[in-house]
Amino acid sequence: KKLGQIDQYSCVVLAMEAPLKHRLHSGLRLWEFPDQYVIEPTDGSAAPCLDISRLDGSMKLIDQVAECNSLRVPKIRSIFGVVGMLKLLAGSYLVVVTESESVGSFLGHAIFRINSLKVLPCDHSLKNSPEEQKKVETDFSRLLSVAERTNGLYFSYEINLTLSAQRLHDLGDESKSLPLWRQAEPRFLWNNYMLEVLIDNKLDQFLLPVIQGNILYSISSFSSISVLCRIMTIGRDIVDITLIARRCTRRNGTRMWRRGADPDGYVANFVESEQIVHMNGYTSSFVQVIRGSMPFMWDQIVDLTYKPKFEIVQPEEAARIAERHFLDLRKKYGSVLAVDLVNKHGGEGRLSERFAGAMQHINGDDVRYLHFDFHHICGHIHFERLAILYEQMEDFLDKNGYFLLNEKGEKMKEHLLSLFLSQRYTMQSMIGRKMLELQLRRIGVFGAEEAISSHLNFDERYKILWANHGDDISIQYSGTPALKGDFVRYGRRTVQGVLNDGWNALARYYLNNFADGTKQDAIDLVQGHYIVAVNRDMAPVPRKGGLEAVANFPVALAVVLISLWFATMSVKRAGSDYRHLFFSLVWAGISVAVAAFMRANGRIFCNRPRLHKPRP
Repeated sequence: KKLGQIDQYSCVVLAMEAPLKHRLHSGLRLWEFPDQYVIEPTDGSAAPCLDISRLDGSMKLIDQVAECNSLRVPKIRSIFGVVGMLKLLAGSYLVVVTESESVGSFLGHAIFRINSLKVLPCDHSLKNSPEEQKKVETDFSRLLSVAERTNGLYFSYEINLTLSAQRLHDLGDESKSLPLWRQAEPRFLWNNYMLEVLIDNKLDQFLLPVIQGNILYSISSFSSISVLCRIMTIGRDIVDITLIARRCTRRNGTRMWRRGADPDGYVANFVESEQIVHMNGYTSSFVQVIRGSMPFMWDQIVDLTYKPKFEIVQPEEAARIAERHFLDLRKKYGSVLAVDLVNKHGGEGRLSERFAGAMQHINGDDVRYLHFDFHHICGHIHFERLAILYEQMEDFLDKNGYFLLNEKGEKMKEHLLSLFLSQRYTMQSMIGRKMLELQLRRIGVFGAEEAISSHLNFDERYKILWANHGDDISIQYSGTPALKGDFVRYGRRTVQGVLNDGWNALARYYLNNFADGTKQDAIDLVQGHYIVAVNRDMAPVPRKGGLEAVANFPVALAVVLISLWFATMSVKRAGSDYRHLFFSLVWAGISVAVAAFMRANGRIFCNRPRLHKPRP
């Protein structure tokens, strides 16, 4: 659907719209003059325009767009929101939404996917800067072009997408009257850092809150942040199911360059997943906290090997960091069930052992730790054995349950539980299915023993919903769809699924080693994890030195392959000629020596973050 159209299957409205004085502008026109940008509201609000200087990025409100003349001919285009502004060494850079698409609705309000971002430089002052400063600015501005390609960004002009259904319902009248950016949960606000300049200038109607995740929509389904939402039927009953996965910005990034937790207990690639059900006037919500990295300091630095070694950093701090992490979860979500699904052997075994040790000091009525050796018990095909794990969790889930509103919007049940899973969307989908069955029984749609699997059409759509959910979030941090997604999608492993996993594993290897370092730098820059400072960054962005200066993976690989080819050809010609045999040994030796060097010094061949700070 195109911008402005709202999905006909609107959900029950749980949140009050912001007052008119704080309403976001839903239509904007950008005037690009040689010396200024002017953003004009086109939504009929008769509000003032926003003027941004291209010299230094300073902002002010003006009553109308200045007159054009032959010396000031503007470029004019429609835009759909102001994402924020970043300040680098000498210039400022305005980020706007140039293309967006309506993908459905969330709790009765239109949701839009960002299809294109544009970075607009306000850097005319750079002309008078020293040459060295210009080089550094260019290095940083290249990262902004990477950030322009960020996928999975969504926004709404009307509703706060960062809060769960229960937290939206519990907002007080005073909070509901605030601008959307002030209602937002900072952890899930993708452009939190970039909005600071606009906040300082009190530009509430231009402050567009953005969330990273995914929304998939069709006539029978739509989805959101991950908002994945499907309209399904059971008999004559229509079930509206929404999946929301909110990515936390505190320690997010790529698969290998963000592992473990920081000293404050924030874990890498933390995602809050929510399943909302609307049916027969009832609204029910269940929150899972999924894809959180193990909550202590550990790394897995790429080095050209398929599976780099795990490195536990400051192991003596593990218990304190884990305690801080779960204390924060308890405050935000209530009771916590931490499920550890990694191996008990090898490198993962050391991580699991450290996790279990840290949890010994935390386990109690409100926090429970459960280990399930996924690979040993389920292997590559027996995922039905996840039912064994569910039996160990069932009492805890039944006790703490889900959020429920009746037809009158009255709260019938509170959600007092969060699940912290170390990995696996297969597990998450199974828990979501079990909780949905509980919700449908409570609403009165299912009988005591009735299950989703007995409704084949509904079952198929529900599996696809969760499979898409896992794929989209996986793409954002790893660059590929989730592995073993065929089990979630079809309920079994398939030949095509195994082949897809092989291809995705190779793609991950390439991205981990040769692409994700730059991507991590771009993430850190736009989200304020690395703040440019003149006194620190007047030297160029750290350059490679020593062996790194000459290390080049394609060249090294070419040397290995060419040496092997010459060695093979020399052997074929050797016969009784010892010279060919000698040269074959020389070429083979070169090949082995270069390969051994690459193996021993793999890290210097990889694309590493240049803004990445090493662990303390």
